[in-house]
Amino acid sequence: MRGRRRDKHAGAVLAGEASAAAADVEVASAPPPADPRAAAFFDIDNTIMVGASIYHLARGLAARKYLTSRDLLRFGWQQVAFRVGGAERAKGMATARESALLFVAGREVDEINRLGGEIYDETMSERIYGGTLAIAQQHLAAGRRVWLVTATPIELATLIAHRLGFTGALGTVAELEGGRYTGKLVGDVLHGPAKAEALRALAGREGLDLARCYAYSDSANDLPMLTCVGHPEVINPDAELKRVAKERGWPVHDFRGARRVARVGIPIAAGGGATAGAVSAAVWLGRRHRGHGHPRRMRTLLDRARLGLITPEPEPPTRVWVWPARR
Repeated sequence: MRGRRRDKHAGAVLAGEASAAAADVEVASAPPPADPRAAAFFDIDNTIMVGASIYHLARGLAARKYLTSRDLLRFGWQQVAFRVGGAERAKGMATARESALLFVAGREVDEINRLGGEIYDETMSERIYGGTLAIAQQHLAAGRRVWLVTATPIELATLIAHRLGFTGALGTVAELEGGRYTGKLVGDVLHGPAKAEALRALAGREGLDLARCYAYSDSANDLPMLTCVGHPEVINPDAELKRVAKERGWPVHDFRGARRVARVGIPIAAGGGATAGAVSAAVWLGRRHRGHGHPRRMRTLLDRARLGLITPEPEPPTRVWVWPARR
């Protein structure tokens, strides 16, 4: 048993180190962050995006005949469990992510990256939580770097980060040979303890002080990541994480309104994205107009907000709690 625990921990460490090593380095032309020792880390599934990003990728690949109906049915079942149960089940989610890496075995990285970009623009961009995006934009405006941390393959996670104007992403690393996927992982899936290991490895590489960093997640499975930073907060929490947040006095944000919020996910160029106020204005105006959920409508609203053609109105109150810590 002890040997198994050590092996499992070793896999988490390897996964974290591999993810940090594979994470993009900011381009030289980007201005240095005003607060170089602080960063904000966001989970993706149900925190940044409604549902599981890997399932949305699988749907897009199935539409392009990269997956069979049986493959998609398996991913669909994982998505139902994720949405209805509210919490990720470690074994099931790990199996789903591993399967996602297996079905790209033998394919070129550039090909999957191209398809991932197409699928994001077609499907995922409409599922971004506007409230979470606004929080991330506030961190960027304060001079902090913003990273996604997810069990999703690092290529897809990096693409999402770039589309949203974030610094980069930490994700599950797949083994490569000659620019093609072998179908094997480097260490474990970046899940649970592996996320915390990735944060520590990235902090060492980038000179971050984790005590000054922020982390956001919806799942109790991410407690290792949340507890390794100085400022943990939870978004759309499952029951277990909500209970822990209440006990420890962590801020709780819930953007799961009656309409599942107005969602935005327009590609934003790094260094030139919309401000949090513009994002909030677009989301709020979208809620007030018929057809607010249409992607073209949201793009028009966001563009007008960025150009100053509309006056941002106050963001309507969302459910945000800060529980007093128990003594």
